[in-house]
Amino acid sequence: MKLPNPEHAVIEPSKLIQYLLNTEHKRGGHKARVLLDFGYHVDSWQQLQADIRRFHLLAEVEVVRQTPYGTRYEIRAPLQTPSGRTLTVSTVWQIDEGTAVPRFITLFPD
Repeated sequence: MKLPNPEHAVIEPSKLIQYLLNTEHKRGGHKARVLLDFGYHVDSWQQLQADIRRFHLLAEVEVVRQTPYGTRYEIRAPLQTPSGRTLTVSTVWQIDEGTAVPRFITLFPD
């Protein structure tokens, strides 16, 4: 299955800038170091956002689960990174209860 309504998916810039590309973040710092190694940088966060959209929004969903807040979807697929190397990551999306719009939650490098 594919992520529902991918054309409306929301990826908040703050999630990328303050979390995934922030090496000082307590929980996201290790993710930022991996992403930096593959050519993603906080000053060009739009590249990560574009690559997630390009390589993940049309990929197959591997895990679907209900939470008290909505339905979560996990997608595992490669990104073609700015370094020219491929990085396989899992992205997590949620469609909040009462909405139809997928919202980006996080990314985990494999």
